[in-house]
Amino acid sequence: MPTDKVLYELDETGVARITLNDPETRNALSPELLGGLIDAFTRARDEEQVRCVVLSSSHEKTFSSGANLGGFAGDDSLVHKHFASESFVGLFKLIADLGKPTICAPRGHVLAGALGIALSCDLILASESATFGTPEINIGTFPFMIMALIYRNVGRKKANELLLLGERWSAQEALAAGIVNRVLPDEELDGAVAEWAMKLAGKSPVIMRLGKQAMRRQMDMPLDDALDYLRAQLSLALSTEDIVEGVSAFFEKRDPQWKGR
Repeated sequence: MPTDKVLYELDETGVARITLNDPETRNALSPELLGGLIDAFTRARDEEQVRCVVLSSSHEKTFSSGANLGGFAGDDSLVHKHFASESFVGLFKLIADLGKPTICAPRGHVLAGALGIALSCDLILASESATFGTPEINIGTFPFMIMALIYRNVGRKKANELLLLGERWSAQEALAAGIVNRVLPDEELDGAVAEWAMKLAGKSPVIMRLGKQAMRRQMDMPLDDALDYLRAQLSLALSTEDIVEGVSAFFEKRDPQWKGR
């Protein structure tokens, strides 16, 4: 779904930058914008040269205002409204299974479904101007689509507070709740994101992919099952050329030359 509402740029270091670019709607998550995001993340997944993905917005005051509320009260049949929500599920799963590290770098408001997209990313570096919230309860609905992501990132009581009160949290409150990794002055955000993206892009792509898969899959396993699975993943990692290269480079005091296999 080609669209100018989502921009895609890949630099020489292997960092792909995906930018929400529909300022007139404050990046409302329309079918077109969601389709553009799915296309962009699919491209980042499939392009071998991509080592890290950064998600941000071209709007200075809003990352995204969330889902287009007009769709909730529209004339479409219930079944078509149900089908429309598939894009959210597909996008969340795509980001989670990308096999490459992701950073969300929001400025301004991160609301409703947009919070789910941010939480799908591995890391969140937020500007001081960023705010986070699930205001759905205030208009007679509920953040069903992103609830599972919230509870996997936020402690239960604070998650309950976010969902039930519908209040907006500052970047510092989001930091305290575990939603974001760091909060930075607006003028320092881009530099901090670039620094982390460069570090992530410099890691072994094959070990990063194995590690990210393990991070997700072990999360909800019983302890014994998780330990057995992780032991098998370690053995798989030991079979790669990159782990040999990494250890050799460490002892030889040089930068590793990753082969991705």
